[in-house]
Amino acid sequence: MKKIVECVPNFSEGRNTETIDAIADAIGNTAGCTLLDVDPGRSTNRTVYTFVGEPDAVVEGALAGARVAREKIDMRTHKGEHHRMGALDVCPFIPVANVTMDECVALSKAFGQRAADELGIPVYLYEASAAQDYRRKLPQIREGQYEAVKDRIVKPEWKPDFGPAQFIPEWGATVTGARFFLIAYNVNLLSTPNQAHRIALNLREAGRGPDKPGRLKEVKGMGWYVDDYNLAQVTVNLNNYRVTPPHILYEEVKKEAALLNVAVTGSEIVGVVPLEAILAAAEYYIEKENLFVLDEDQKVRLAVERLGLNAVAPFNPKEKIIEYIIAEEPDEPLAGLTTRQFIEEVASRSSAPGGGSVSAAIAAMGAGLGSMVAKLTLGVRKFEDVDAKMRKLIPPLHQAAHALIPMIDADTHAFNDYVAALGLPKETDADRACRDEQLQLGLKNAIDTPLSVMATADAAWDALVAVATYGNIASKSDVEVGARALEMGIWGAYKNVVINMAGITDDIYKKQTLEKADALKNRAADMCGQVLEILDSRS
Repeated sequence: MKKIVECVPNFSEGRNTETIDAIADAIGNTAGCTLLDVDPGRSTNRTVYTFVGEPDAVVEGALAGARVAREKIDMRTHKGEHHRMGALDVCPFIPVANVTMDECVALSKAFGQRAADELGIPVYLYEASAAQDYRRKLPQIREGQYEAVKDRIVKPEWKPDFGPAQFIPEWGATVTGARFFLIAYNVNLLSTPNQAHRIALNLREAGRGPDKPGRLKEVKGMGWYVDDYNLAQVTVNLNNYRVTPPHILYEEVKKEAALLNVAVTGSEIVGVVPLEAILAAAEYYIEKENLFVLDEDQKVRLAVERLGLNAVAPFNPKEKIIEYIIAEEPDEPLAGLTTRQFIEEVASRSSAPGGGSVSAAIAAMGAGLGSMVAKLTLGVRKFEDVDAKMRKLIPPLHQAAHALIPMIDADTHAFNDYVAALGLPKETDADRACRDEQLQLGLKNAIDTPLSVMATADAAWDALVAVATYGNIASKSDVEVGARALEMGIWGAYKNVVINMAGITDDIYKKQTLEKADALKNRAADMCGQVLEILDSRS
């Protein structure tokens, strides 16, 4: 799965449009980077850029922006309301999807080293990247702002992590590091700003001071009044949405508001949000209200509705959820075909797509039929007594059917890798050794893919047996076809495992893989028999 990192560099320029646009262009034109937002502030004289991309790409994007800043920003003339210490003041790297915090720490260090070497600037590490606790937080490093850098940077305890321990007047110093994703989140109230602030004080981690901490961890916030909306807000930064997610903050605000006889009228997310946070909200309300919601788009809709995210401005998931903003069309040329086109492609004068892709498609349809019957049973009055069972049976069948769809193309891709290895040169001993190694890798890939088809389809069997037992008997033939299709798909995938195994030279891999494949094939035959026997007994 694609790795996604967010980078949010803050540059000390919020008034000069030419410079702001030049930095935006440098970041946005970096291969692999998607610029999500540019937020300049005249009074702060600061612009916050938000962009995402794969790990290496975001480092290049940050460096591209820093190069422009080195040329165009002069801190000797900079004034603004926001605290700052450098032209590129702070540059955090934030894990969004399939990336660890440790990986982002490594990215920040790579950026810091390269920026220091190339631009000749001092760079400090903060948050998860920091080596010393006394300079872990941004306010600690930035104390005294740009004006204090000259005297602090020469002290041993304030030697930069990268770059020269000397004052660069036109630049100042830069802070970089890795931190968790920060969600800027506001809850709307029909109240006074004072009431909103009272609620914020009760909830934010700092509370009213050291002796009166608030209830929610990793929350910074206050109350204010927004003239444009004609309402008050509890405005917060959720520093770690896995500790305090938006839906928990929202529910706690509702509790506090009820004590003050104040109405809550929805909320807003400022900027973008990870999909994980929205789905967590959906799961919370699904459990709280004993709902049954399966599809991701419906879960997103539920979260948007329950949190009132459309209250003050439209919440368009494709523009607000990071994963949707940068989503690419799946590489599924076969699965994306019509049924007619797929069959015609199989029937063409070509070895791919072949039995492996067809097996994945058949298995997907088998699991899909089981899912269909379970869904047709759910919510029907005459089957209310098995409603709870159907809620548990639908997800594994639904998930297996959807998981098998991309495997239609994966099998063909795996075979193509092997074919490509066949075309490698074999003139010298080194050529032949390299070719043999790639052929073995290609064969293992061509085996592991149908083996994954078998394992994914196998996950549907227990639920399919239960659907045969409790499902709508009017759909008996659909379950029978589903069972046969699921077994056939697994059997077909097994045959692809076996035929590709002939060229494998790794005896241990061969033995272990065949044992696993045999077990899955035999279980499929047994489970299919159980489904058919159960259905015969219900007729």
